[in-house]
Amino acid sequence: MPKRAFIFPGQGSQQVGMGRELAEAFQTARLVFEEVDDALDQRLSRLMFEGPESDLTLTENAQPALMAVSLATTRVIERDGGKALAEVAAFVAGHSLGEYSALAAAGSLELVDAARLLRQRGQAMQKAVPVGAGAMAAILGLDLETVRQLAQDASNATEVCVTANDNAPGQVVISGDKLAVERAVALAAERGGKRSVILPVSAPFHCPLMAPAADVMAEALAAVTLAPPQVPVVANVTARPLHDPETLRRLLVEQVTGMVRWRESVETMRDEGVEVFVECGAGKVLTGLTRRIDRALTGTAINSPADIETFLGSL
Repeated sequence: MPKRAFIFPGQGSQQVGMGRELAEAFQTARLVFEEVDDALDQRLSRLMFEGPESDLTLTENAQPALMAVSLATTRVIERDGGKALAEVAAFVAGHSLGEYSALAAAGSLELVDAARLLRQRGQAMQKAVPVGAGAMAAILGLDLETVRQLAQDASNATEVCVTANDNAPGQVVISGDKLAVERAVALAAERGGKRSVILPVSAPFHCPLMAPAADVMAEALAAVTLAPPQVPVVANVTARPLHDPETLRRLLVEQVTGMVRWRESVETMRDEGVEVFVECGAGKVLTGLTRRIDRALTGTAINSPADIETFLGSL
């Protein structure tokens, strides 16, 4: 059987209706959503199933909601499908907030703790920078080092711009002060970039401006228990597989301001023999990135009862 990794999506994959089919088909999924609702003292599941989209896309709602769908998916595979995570996955990894989903799926982080931490994370990130003061942009058609240099060239003593996500070859996201990001976008066009897209986000994630949020998360994470994961977790900040709970705790704090090294994370798992990347949760963003990183790899998304049935049938 091919070696697999389970991967978990980040913000931007949310959509109204996500998780509803899972809840209708599986009591296991319903129990996950109820547990998250209770942990947050909010009917987050109703917001996921019915909207409005404007409320679902708020960072403080989108982050725990995406985690809930990812965990509902993996728990159905384990409890209804009878397949423990360690039987079907050699590694787990998640994009940004998806790292919390990966840790919860691997048994390192309790579901209720993951939900509460992501609610705090979303609120802290939103408060760190006034709305409109920061920005993020996807730079397409340039390699990481070129984007890193143009971000540096666009920065000055008072305005910062850095690489935030190394998603795939030719797809690097920058983040920082709005004016600096806009200068970087202009430089990208001058230096051969195919296209740049200002992202519809409410804060400049994964950059030094998020330092206040990192402080909040350091305190919040210190108060929860992390157990050794059942399978290695490939961390965003290092792109290396890890087992040690205290190292994982420290890197979750660093992740708030650090770059998401997603391309390298996928390459690390590929070099360890992974051939199939199974995206658990809403959307297919990571499945698409997997193919861009290495067309020899297989990516498959699981976010519906039919997807789960197909996956279990392939084992």
